[in-house]
Amino acid sequence: MFNLFSLKGGLNNVEGFFCDGVNVGLKKAPANDGDVAFIRSDVPCDITARFTSNKFQAAPIKHYQEYPKDFQTNFILMNAKNANAMTGEKGVEDIHALFKELEKHHPVQNPVMSSTGVIGYRLNQEKIASAFSKFDYNAKNSERAARSIMTTDQFKKELAFKIELDDGSSFNIAAICKGAGMINPAMATMLCFVTTDADIPKADMEELLSEATEGSFNRISVDGDTSTNDTIMLLANKVSGSYNKEAFREALNKITFELAMMILKDGEGATKLVAFEVKGAKNDEEARTASIALSNSLLVKTALFGEDPNWGRIASTIGASGINCDDSTLTIHYDNLLIYSNEQRELDKEREEKAYIIMKNASFKVTCDLGLGEGSYTSYGCDLSYDYVKINAEYRT
Repeated sequence: MFNLFSLKGGLNNVEGFFCDGVNVGLKKAPANDGDVAFIRSDVPCDITARFTSNKFQAAPIKHYQEYPKDFQTNFILMNAKNANAMTGEKGVEDIHALFKELEKHHPVQNPVMSSTGVIGYRLNQEKIASAFSKFDYNAKNSERAARSIMTTDQFKKELAFKIELDDGSSFNIAAICKGAGMINPAMATMLCFVTTDADIPKADMEELLSEATEGSFNRISVDGDTSTNDTIMLLANKVSGSYNKEAFREALNKITFELAMMILKDGEGATKLVAFEVKGAKNDEEARTASIALSNSLLVKTALFGEDPNWGRIASTIGASGINCDDSTLTIHYDNLLIYSNEQRELDKEREEKAYIIMKNASFKVTCDLGLGEGSYTSYGCDLSYDYVKINAEYRT
C-alpha cells in the first residue's frame, strides 16, 4: 500500500534536480517570461523518452537518437519560439555547437535538447548561448522553467506528487509541460519533462512511460495536427533509494493525465473539454478509431463551440470512420441524457433543452454505445472557436 500527496509547484520538489529559465530575446515578452530554460541533476540520470509520430522529426530528436540506448544524462536544454525542425544536418550541428559552448559554463554529461516554435529556421545560437551566463545553475525555479517553454499557452503547466510507502520511505515525481495547439492523439503536441528521485529500474521507466503516454497524451486532440517536435522525457536520479512499481505507475499515470487535461483546457481558444467514450464496439481497436475520429472532427468541434446538440454530426463521424456500426443498435448520451436511440431518433423539445444545459458546461462526456461487442476506448477533445483561427493565422507575427 502507499499514499499519494499533491505538492505545490513542480520540478523544485524533486531532490537533486535544479531548473531555471531566462529571457534572451527569442520571445517578445517581459524579461521575467523566459524563452530558454534548463533542467539539471547533481548526478547522472537514467532517461527514457517518447517522440512524435511525425516522419519529419525535429533536430533535437535526431540529436537525442545519436546517443547509445542506455545513456545517462545530467542536463536538458530547452528553448521556445524556434522548433529547429526541417533544418537538416545543420540543425543537429547547431545543437552540438551549443553544448560545446555550454561546457564552458557548466559541466554536462550527454546533454539533450528540446525545442518548440516555428518550423524551418535554424537556431539563433548567439542568443541561446547568451543564456548560459545568465542561468542560475543551482536554482529550483520550476515556474520560470515552465513559463520559458510556453508558446501559445495561456498558463504554465506543472505538477508534483509525493508517494509514501508502507515501510516509511518516500519518493517524489514532478513534471512541467507545454502545449495548446497542434494537438493530435499521436503522441500529442507538446513538450513534457518528468523528473523523479525514485530508485526505478530503467526497464520499468520504459514500460511505465509508454503506458502513461498511451493513457494520456495519446488520447487528446485540439485540432488533429501532429507536430515535428512532440516529446516526453522521464529522468530518474534515484537519490531517494525508494521505489514501488505500482505506486510509481499510479503517480506517473496521474501526472501525465492531469497535464494532458491542462493542455486541452488551454487549447487555442478552447472553451469546452469533452470526453468521447465509444463502447459496445466489435473490439478495442474499432472503438479507438471511432473515438479518435470524434475528438478530431472539425464539425463536432464547431458544434461543441456553438453548444448545438446536433447528434447527427456524432453519428456521421462514427459511420465515416469505417468501423462496424448499425444505426439500429447505436445509442448516444451527453452525460446521462439520451440523445439518440433507435426508438428516439428525433430530439423532442424537453430533451433538447436539457442537452443545451449540458453543453453549456465547461466539461462533459459524450458516450456512444455501438451495441455490437465489448470494445471500448475514451479519447478527449475540445471545441474549435474563432480564437483558434486568429491565433494560428498570426502564429509567426
